[in-house]
Amino acid sequence: MADTAIDDDWRGLKLGVIGNCTFSALIDDRGRHLWCCLPRLDGDPIFSALLNRERAQEVGFWDVRLSGFARSEQRYLPNSAIMETTLWDDHGGCIRIIDFAPRFKQFGRTFRPTMLARRIEPVSGTPQVTIRMRPTFDYADTPPTVTRGSNHIRYRSPEQTYRLTTDCPVTFIEEELPFILEDAVTMFFGADESLEQSVAATYRDFFERTQYYWSEWCRYLAIPFEWQDDVIRAAITLKLSSFEETGAIIAATTTSVPEADQSRRNWDYRLCWLRDSYFVVRALNRLGVTRTMEGYLTYIKNIIVGSQDGYLQPVFGILHEKVLTERVIDGLTGYDGAGTVRVGNDAYRQVQNDGYGSVILSSAHSFFDRRLERQGDLELFETLERFGRQALKLWDKPDAGLWEYRNRAQVHTFSSVMCWAACDRLARIAEHLNLAEKAADWSDHAAKIRSGIMEQAWNDELKAFTNSFGGADADASLLMLPELGFVEGTSPEFKGTLAFIEKTLKQGNYLFRYRGEDDFGVPETSFNVCTFWYIDALASAGRVDEARALFEHMLERRNHLGLMSEDIDPETGELWGNFPQTYSMVGLIHSAIRLSKSWEDAF
Repeated sequence: MADTAIDDDWRGLKLGVIGNCTFSALIDDRGRHLWCCLPRLDGDPIFSALLNRERAQEVGFWDVRLSGFARSEQRYLPNSAIMETTLWDDHGGCIRIIDFAPRFKQFGRTFRPTMLARRIEPVSGTPQVTIRMRPTFDYADTPPTVTRGSNHIRYRSPEQTYRLTTDCPVTFIEEELPFILEDAVTMFFGADESLEQSVAATYRDFFERTQYYWSEWCRYLAIPFEWQDDVIRAAITLKLSSFEETGAIIAATTTSVPEADQSRRNWDYRLCWLRDSYFVVRALNRLGVTRTMEGYLTYIKNIIVGSQDGYLQPVFGILHEKVLTERVIDGLTGYDGAGTVRVGNDAYRQVQNDGYGSVILSSAHSFFDRRLERQGDLELFETLERFGRQALKLWDKPDAGLWEYRNRAQVHTFSSVMCWAACDRLARIAEHLNLAEKAADWSDHAAKIRSGIMEQAWNDELKAFTNSFGGADADASLLMLPELGFVEGTSPEFKGTLAFIEKTLKQGNYLFRYRGEDDFGVPETSFNVCTFWYIDALASAGRVDEARALFEHMLERRNHLGLMSEDIDPETGELWGNFPQTYSMVGLIHSAIRLSKSWEDAF
């Protein structure tokens, strides 16, 4: 049997994501479940081999080993979150593995059980397979107690029980016996519940209805003419990053995939950042995805209600948790042996003043988008004013900034601009609600902040905005100034800032978020969303041909399934950082919409 140990190819994050907006799973290009948190997106990783390389052939996975493995191919079924992995052996044998998490309409509601569906089909030859199911509990610290029935195996811990139900002889799986795959094998893994009909019939029903659900969902996307498949894949990925029960949107499916090899920049991203989520909502709105957007606005309203004094921490748990104490997991050795696997994120303790703008910008949709069922009203506006008053108080005060410096604080220009945006949008909402006096007041506040930013963040010697008041360094977040409406993309101020950023932050085809030393040294990898911001900035400045060429290059940097992580090594092109990263997929969507020829011009 060929060695199927996780090899160097695995480092390139050759993974796909499946899910149903309750939980998700990551599967590598050989069909191995390497990461899956249950029962929620932020739960205990019952498959954790992704962060346990030294024990990745011992525990924390679910795979199908093909004897004499030779090669594999992987794809998503068109316009779906259903994954197909095809494996060939060195004698012409071939199998196909279909993976998905059921999601469809049933009884007037969305059915999204805690369940993974997997079917293994023979395609050619006489392939011999071994099915290995090795879940763990408590971040790989607790092995399961295993019991079996006639058609199922239970995996228990003191707190949880999961069940594998199958039409394969249970002994083959329990004892990991190799067998010739003559007929299809179907498996369901998830909550300890019985099926209401046969395994095969349940699979056919769930597969067809899940495929129909995703196909219908994609039909209503307002996609650009060009790069349609790329945008659809990014949109589905954003959808899978939402926790539908509360409306929260996580930054990524994983924790602790480092930003660079041995960098110690290993963070838990299975949480809801107000800033990141604003960008997601903005992208979904442009695609016409109103349900997920509405869900997030409901999540935000719950956050708002819980902040009586108007103070906002930058990140919350998907169940609105405020305390996200960071801890290191000793039982996992880390991605590629990088160590330091973290759960929780101490960024919740930080002061990040851009959050007030993020909440108001997100909430503004409910006042102006007539498609939404719950329209913004006077009560919501008055609640948002609490955050506007915080923005007015804090716009020129030091904070950790959007890059979350842990041991230093400055008056960051981006945070100040977001405080300006908070006041500016409150003025527009007030005008929309025919509150003339309020509109005038908030407009005056916005003008005051803008004047202060122009005076203190502009460096006349550099002819550019800088990262902080009185500063002299570049920051990629300044590329967002035209998007936020602070300056025009063709203005001398922005063109000077763009030139300054190009000179200091651009390396080859990639953009760093900053280049100065931080708490962990000098950054080694580029930040993908910053490169997409740069692409948009080029387009804003009229350099469309450059923008299109760079966008096409970034599409080539995605993995084999069209997904991206947070970072790219500019020397090797290797993906690093938590995966799949919503920020990166949002950047792809915005750039595609901005650069695509219009439907009218296409014919």
